Amino acid sequence: MTEWIDISVPLYNGMPSWPGDEPFQHDRMMHLERGDVCNLSKLASTVHIGTHMDAPLHFVHGGGGIDTMPIDAVIGPARVIRVYDPVAIRVEEIEPYGIRPGERILFRTPNSGRPWYSEAFLKNFVYIPKETARYLASTGMRTVGVDYLSVGGFEVDSAETHEALLGAGIWIIEGLHLGAVDPGDYEMVCLPLKIAGGEGAPARAVLRKV
Repeated sequence: MTEWIDISVPLYNGMPSWPGDEPFQHDRMMHLERGDVCNLSKLASTVHIGTHMDAPLHFVHGGGGIDTMPIDAVIGPARVIRVYDPVAIRVEEIEPYGIRPGERILFRTPNSGRPWYSEAFLKNFVYIPKETARYLASTGMRTVGVDYLSVGGFEVDSAETHEALLGAGIWIIEGLHLGAVDPGDYEMVCLPLKIAGGEGAPARAVLRKV
């Protein structure tokens, strides 16, 4: 049987976070070694840390929260598309792939060629420009995934890209680790935490080659 590939980023203290967001913090409150009855930890962070999902509520007035996400948005066939442009995911590079209505698409960009999850935040990551986001919205695709902390850029097309995708009903997965994943067709499972009224949530994502 084909093995599952974990494409999630581990959560750890000191990991990169979006500037201005509360960094991830994992603290041990109780310790077996100190004589406590068990080990017990607490977490603090924004929900947009590491591998996570955005719900429409993140950028759309009146949009649904992560607890309204249909399960079939993140479980089922998915296609990994390799992007070579070192700056952005551009329409002219991905249009030949003929993205179809209902597809789940993950973009493996040059971001996956560097261990971004073990470095400081990178401002010059490969992103989806607003023009590409509008094109993706026109395809009727179901879900889009990217290999850094945001579909939009740091200094450009952040809100515009999110609004175009989420406003079209496209579910967003950010912070994927696709360095060991070849382009092609896969079975995907990506389950975010079910946070009532949450605009996003951390997620665990895996792929299996078909």
